[in-house]
Amino acid sequence: MRIPIIAGNWKMNTNVDEAIRLVESMLDDLEAVPGVERVLCPPFVSLTYVSDLLIETTIGLGAQNMYPAEKGAFTGEISPYMLKGLCQYVILGHSERRQHFGETDEFVNRKVHAALAHGLTPIICIGETLAQNEAGQTEEVVTHQTRAVLADLSGAQVSRIVIAYEPIWAIGTGRPATGEGANQISGLIRDTVAALVGHPPAQALRIQYGGSVTAENAAEFLSQPEIDGALVGGASLKADQFVQIVRLAAQLKGV
Repeated sequence: MRIPIIAGNWKMNTNVDEAIRLVESMLDDLEAVPGVERVLCPPFVSLTYVSDLLIETTIGLGAQNMYPAEKGAFTGEISPYMLKGLCQYVILGHSERRQHFGETDEFVNRKVHAALAHGLTPIICIGETLAQNEAGQTEEVVTHQTRAVLADLSGAQVSRIVIAYEPIWAIGTGRPATGEGANQISGLIRDTVAALVGHPPAQALRIQYGGSVTAENAAEFLSQPEIDGALVGGASLKADQFVQIVRLAAQLKGV
């Protein structure tokens, strides 16, 4: 059985003090839920502070991005070498990175290789735009993205990653996909991965749904057989909502 994984992407929200208070407000409740991987992804400036709070807990820590080079003249960037030992996960290829900063599938693939080389678990985001969805191109786009971001990875490497299916039209809009639709595309992703590296790694791969996930609608997604968790945006900034989503994952995945 794939262990469910719930990750909270705080995006560009909270200063250091607010990040500390948010973690402290939900730490005990998160620790009380067994059998679910729980990951907090605060802004870079708060990583060390949140890391200190999570010492001796079972809660993981993730960065929201990284640059693929280990070091060099890349002012303002954060490398996997810097993150190694500080956190365990890193979100790569989020649609906001693609939309606002021009990141391509090929660039995301470079990041994936770099993250794995430094022992980090990539949470790789893929998903179609509203225009692509309305044009009936979802399957084509998602298949292409999956192949591109996983290019030149072995089955063993693919077993170490997480993929988040995040339809771009659902992110931050309050308009989530349906559970049935998200499950269908998650199954397509798994089939695409199986064609690339074989069925065992594809079956081991965990696929999250992301896109306006809340405590109210999380069960619709977490009850689906191909969906192994959620990448949560705005609701992860609300302690009670995030804890409830984690509890739902434990209940619905039979952990």
